[in-house]
Amino acid sequence: MMFEYKVVPAPAKGTKAKGVKTPHGRFAVTIEQLLNEMGAGGWEFQRAELLPSEERAGLTGSAIHWRNVMVFRRPIEQDVAQQDIEAAASEPYVAPSPFVDPQPEPVLTATAGDPEAEPGATQVPGPGARDMVAEDGVEELSPVSGMTEALKARAKQQHD
Repeated sequence: MMFEYKVVPAPAKGTKAKGVKTPHGRFAVTIEQLLNEMGAGGWEFQRAELLPSEERAGLTGSAIHWRNVMVFRRPIEQDVAQQDIEAAASEPYVAPSPFVDPQPEPVLTATAGDPEAEPGATQVPGPGARDMVAEDGVEELSPVSGMTEALKARAKQQHD
């Protein structure tokens, strides 16, 4: 479960309340009112902290002031995507069968420079290009590139 937090300054003095006469009692009523107000908004009190706060003093100086704050938290709704991730993580993994040959997705191709090519289509070299694909699917380079027969045989062997 995830939470969000809210930190508010702790009251510095008590407020007047009916039937409460001491400073301690007034302060307690003020804290009680703050806790009830935050609780109505779904916030759960966690703790009170005394923390240092560095503040400017004069033109170039600084001073440390200690501040009392109250920390509240409440649960937050998880994203639907996060719930999907957790659901997927709880499902067992099923490995794909080595005996199933997945069919490749069809690829849209167009000759380079084709004005009627769809946007995003894979471009293949047009006639007269330096690189060509042989009938068996092994890429062959024209003699201009200087590939030797030994390298062609090695590429064909690796393809098979």
